[in-house]
Amino acid sequence: MAATSKIIDQMRREPTNVRFADLNKVCEEYFGKPRQSGTSHAIFKTPWIGDPRINIQDKKGKAKAYQVRQVLLAIEKLEGIRNER
Repeated sequence: MAATSKIIDQMRREPTNVRFADLNKVCEEYFGKPRQSGTSHAIFKTPWIGDPRINIQDKKGKAKAYQVRQVLLAIEKLEGIRNER
């Protein structure tokens, strides 16, 4: 698998062409182990109030594009929170 920064670059360029395993790796690095896995879905907890989860879905080895975009937004929000501290 590629390094996380390279995966994120690819996610930004081509959200429709991201492997589920790569998206899962990025989510685990930023949000920790999923609280649910073992099915076609993996659910990650986020540290902010509101909808406290990231839900990604495996569709024949690929990640869904709208979920890739949601993860990118969550990473931006998380980095913003870290920079405020």
